[in-house]
Amino acid sequence: MDMFWRPTAGYRRSAYRNRRPDLSVQGIFDFDEDGGGQAGLLTDLLSRAERVLLKKLSNNDRDWARYANKHQAGVYIPAEQREGGFFPPLEAKPRKDPDAAPIREAWFDTLWPQASGDERNKHTRIVHYTSKGPETHMTRLPKECFEHLSPASFLMMGRYRQGEDTVYECLTIDSASEEADLLLLQLDITPDFLIGEFEPAEVRAKEQDRVLDFAEELIAAWKAGTIVEFGLARAAMPKTEELAGLARDRYLEIYGLTSLDPFAIERPGDALREISRSIEWDMFRDFQRRERAVELVRIALGDAPRDMTIAEIIRQLINELPRIDALMLSASQQRKSRAGYSYEHHIEAMLSGGKIPFEKQVVIEAKKRPDFILPSLAFISSGEVIAATGLILSAKTTLRERWKQVEREKGERRLYLTTVDENIAGNAIQDMAGIGVQLVIPESLMDAKETEYAGHANVLTFRRLCDEVILPNLKVWV
Repeated sequence: MDMFWRPTAGYRRSAYRNRRPDLSVQGIFDFDEDGGGQAGLLTDLLSRAERVLLKKLSNNDRDWARYANKHQAGVYIPAEQREGGFFPPLEAKPRKDPDAAPIREAWFDTLWPQASGDERNKHTRIVHYTSKGPETHMTRLPKECFEHLSPASFLMMGRYRQGEDTVYECLTIDSASEEADLLLLQLDITPDFLIGEFEPAEVRAKEQDRVLDFAEELIAAWKAGTIVEFGLARAAMPKTEELAGLARDRYLEIYGLTSLDPFAIERPGDALREISRSIEWDMFRDFQRRERAVELVRIALGDAPRDMTIAEIIRQLINELPRIDALMLSASQQRKSRAGYSYEHHIEAMLSGGKIPFEKQVVIEAKKRPDFILPSLAFISSGEVIAATGLILSAKTTLRERWKQVEREKGERRLYLTTVDENIAGNAIQDMAGIGVQLVIPESLMDAKETEYAGHANVLTFRRLCDEVILPNLKVWV
């Protein structure tokens, strides 16, 4: 498919929109016509953009579209990105007062395929009020693309050439969506990412280099008729608990630690986030890349080596599309399911490292099975006064709507819900407070400008959970 816009008979120019691509004419971005939906928009843009600017949106970057009383208009652009060559160069705006501090600005056309009607085509402004220091904002944006986003969502701007024109195509990616997972996967985004520029072609080249040696080994194994044995020896995915252990060992090695003791680690919540979202994720991707590559070759070419023409390979791929679709779907499901289980393993290791007594996955009344009970089911069910010091600890790496499941586990007991998720909206946090759920998060997320955790009495960090909830009760628990 030709992804570049070309003028059609229905395309008309105006004075201010000279040579400006019109998405209503372009058609390939229309949700009704593009079966790929938002995932299709994302992958299409990454395939044709020569350079991409990605920003994790702060609360202020979203709030201007949600609340009329917010002073910030549009998205904040740091000085490094403002002057880095991605945007058109800023020029001084003529001012009536020659002694007034300069206002530097640039105007450029942007395309917003997720917007409706005329909002798809915007004449956008990036403006730097020098009297306010480095503060720079990008304004004249479609409100509808920002007003319903979850915390820590993304703005992606792709820049590419169409003839003599430079095109800026923009997408907002909700952090709670499947597309956000795809985005992080495509650009290899780390959990602490805030803003950066990428060259998609360079990213793809690095990915190809990463698997080049393995690909040569895989080809040699297929030709030798040993692809089954090769897959078992070189591409078998470790069990969830084993992979989680490898990630923790790597973390301990990096920081020179002997155990995952939450009382000895300054920011235990951040440690859990780094282990699960960064170290283990990188390991998992490497194993899954190998595993899926072997499976794909076996589907397309079979296990026994033979001479095949291009036509035969194409026919085989077409015939095996259902199996290939199932393979890709299982890869996505594997990522999600393993993330939750591995997070529980890390919580368990941290409790053990701190010599905190607990029971895991114990069945309580009505077949409820909370992740952890501190210190034990017998203790919190004893009916004694000290039983009230016990608690249920639920671990969910991502929440979305799943936090509502913990209400049935809670009963009359204290319940603390741990997560490394950064996209929980303030109204959901208030709903948790309404049913008595305490939310436990990594330390770096508490006051982050991209999250909505600050100011909620039922939100505490892992550090506070350990120091203020667990430590004072250890003597009666042991």
